[in-house]
Amino acid sequence: MTMFGTGGLGASSSVFGQTAAASTANPMKDIEVVSPPDDSVSCLEFSPPAVQQTFLVAGSWDNNVRCWEVDQNSGKTQPKAQQTMGGPVLDVAWADDGTKVFMSGCDNTVRCWDLASNQTVQVAQHDAPVKTVHWVKAPNYTCIMTGSWDKTLKFWDTRSPNPMMSIALPERAYCADVDYPMAVVSTANRGIIVYQLEGQPQQFKTQESSLRYQHRCISIFRDKMNRPTGYAIGSVEGRVAIQYVNPANPKDNFTFKCHRSNGTNQGYQDIFSVNDIRFHPVHGTLATVGSDGRFSFWDKDARTKLKTSEAMEQSITKCAFNHTGQIFAYAVSYDWSKGHEFYTPTKKNYIFLHPCFEELKPRPKT
Repeated sequence: MTMFGTGGLGASSSVFGQTAAASTANPMKDIEVVSPPDDSVSCLEFSPPAVQQTFLVAGSWDNNVRCWEVDQNSGKTQPKAQQTMGGPVLDVAWADDGTKVFMSGCDNTVRCWDLASNQTVQVAQHDAPVKTVHWVKAPNYTCIMTGSWDKTLKFWDTRSPNPMMSIALPERAYCADVDYPMAVVSTANRGIIVYQLEGQPQQFKTQESSLRYQHRCISIFRDKMNRPTGYAIGSVEGRVAIQYVNPANPKDNFTFKCHRSNGTNQGYQDIFSVNDIRFHPVHGTLATVGSDGRFSFWDKDARTKLKTSEAMEQSITKCAFNHTGQIFAYAVSYDWSKGHEFYTPTKKNYIFLHPCFEELKPRPKT
């Protein structure tokens, strides 16, 4: 069964088509998530496969994490709950059983939100804002992995106030991803460190970035045997690098330009930051979102673009796929890439749901 029923989506599209006609806020006529955050969206995650229903959580610079239930047929959303942190929220992660959400932020802590009781408890502490949090499920342990601007990567058994392990980083943690048995962390000054999580977490190798500018996002991909083998990394310079951890051929690694203006403005091309990268859970193709207010779908194996959206009113800051790959969620809000003078407080923040399964099918081999 598809996550969006055909009839439900058709009805929603026509409704949004009418409302979007007078507004540029929803040029793709996608389904709008109700009661969006009051400030920029910093993180976005769908519930894991263990959960029967579909839930979406989003963290924001308004200090809150919100949770919505997504209707299986119509795609319409219903606000379910909300929790507040002691500062702007920087990342969220689901436990694999879907009972808890971990929230990290600028108050230097990570809190565990138990969805059944709607209570939170602090489970991790750093000396600076916690930029990333990820759930790790290994055969012999489960924990959360946290990366901070205090230049440490820590692993926590959430039942203990002290970390299981603390690893010094060469610089502040900017972005990270986990797909067992692999973790990858990118730091300030374009550092990339790959960790293996089997037995116990340990550094596997450091890799030199093929991108010349600051990294913004990183996402692990799998090979045809469904094994995590590499990652895509995006930079502020409108470029993505596809990097294998152990490439069979050095030419397997490559970079491509994205989120740039088609034409030139007085001889210059406008270049925008790549704010997030996600791989489709079924097809293995990928989505990028950027400061140009567009999302794009790509086939990395065919090295081709599959689709680019119309431009939104503001930047797209984050995106996510649900676990069946039917829904693509993306958040439209200001990302401060143009500085304070371009911030417009009257502009609303949006989260949209886009039916995407067919659009992300790989390009047929010729």
